[in-house]
Amino acid sequence: MKILERYILKEHVSPFFISLLVVTMVLLIDRVIDLLDLIIEKKLPASIVVELFGLSLPYMLALSIPMAVLVATILAFGRMTVDRETIAMKSSGINVYSMVRPLVAVAILLTGLMVYFNHWFLPQTNHKLKNLMVKIAYYKPMTIIKPGEFTHVTDYTVYVKENENDELRDLLIYDRSMSTFPRLIRAETGSVKQMDGGNTLQLTLFNGEMHERSERDPSKYSLRRFDTYLVNIRDLGYEMDMGESSYRSDREMTYNQLVDELKEKKQELDTVEKEYVSLTERFERIGGPSGDPKKDLEYRRIGMMSKMAQDRLSEIKHDYNALQVEYHKKFSLSFAIIIFVLIGIPLGLMTRSSGIGMAFSVSSIIFLIYYIALNAGENLADKGYMNPFLSMWLSNIVFLLLALALIWASIKEKQLINLNLLAWKIKNFRRRKGKAPDELLH
Repeated sequence: MKILERYILKEHVSPFFISLLVVTMVLLIDRVIDLLDLIIEKKLPASIVVELFGLSLPYMLALSIPMAVLVATILAFGRMTVDRETIAMKSSGINVYSMVRPLVAVAILLTGLMVYFNHWFLPQTNHKLKNLMVKIAYYKPMTIIKPGEFTHVTDYTVYVKENENDELRDLLIYDRSMSTFPRLIRAETGSVKQMDGGNTLQLTLFNGEMHERSERDPSKYSLRRFDTYLVNIRDLGYEMDMGESSYRSDREMTYNQLVDELKEKKQELDTVEKEYVSLTERFERIGGPSGDPKKDLEYRRIGMMSKMAQDRLSEIKHDYNALQVEYHKKFSLSFAIIIFVLIGIPLGLMTRSSGIGMAFSVSSIIFLIYYIALNAGENLADKGYMNPFLSMWLSNIVFLLLALALIWASIKEKQLINLNLLAWKIKNFRRRKGKAPDELLH
């Protein structure tokens, strides 16, 4: 490695680690605010609090490392530009491409490490964090079931529209504990309590109905209505002792697990889609109520089965899209490091400021736009409005084009903005006369 390349890389080391520390602390403060109420409410021991923050750190690093790279690049090249070092390099025949080369090489290496981090290490810590959060929630079982979210507990998936003052409203439960086909339970209201020393969670449901398909004959369907019904979710204590539950969300899956789950979901999607088409055709052939009690019962039965298949199809499509999004997201976030290096170099050359405040400000704006676009794409793809691949890579493509445009501008020695000159003009705004110092003009 040439002396110049070593020098350029050395100039990035301190800014990178300082930026990484600052950005990570800022993200952790946000996490502290989110968890403060939970910690106070549960009165958790110090060991669990430390473990909680330790397991939260990898997720923060997945976000803070790309941003720290951007800050360090802008800061290092901004300082070298202010100190006329880049001018000396260009006078010696060293062009922008030569300055970019060592940083891109390191960025590629760091991208490879982040791919491993995001696809293998991060899912494991996310899984452990989820299990710890569930364990914490068992101190007060009502906190397990959150309104407006699907909550997975052992073989059950629970959804409630409202959870207020220990009262549940508009409940939907998928029970997979006794059959291949999930039993669907709906209820207007309900309550939850902990039993057997925390080993069982009991849901008491009121005014609802239960939809169930036969294990032996899937064409047979039953509907039962109830005034009161008990659902006992057992073996919670056993699951806590094991340390890991069998269920993993998309963010808790490693690369291999994501690939396997995508294959299974695709097969399941094709199967349910064929079933839904078949039921819809049967429903349309019947035509409607005929006045014959037997035929009318069959009409309602097929209609309900078709509705269940449609709901199941929508759920599987959402899960399949979410898995695809997570698969591409872990790659796109890693490759953002290379793009941020390509953006940071011309920004540092063209802004002509060595201040850490400026570097953080510019980096924060860029990363905020990038992250908002990434999240917007994720939400659109999860709902099926956008291709999962495009939703996760579009931000990278746009910012790559921006980086190439900025590099071209820096080669042409165009100045984006002289922040030192701008600060002088603001400070001397009321003066009608006066010329800026020469060192600010060049």
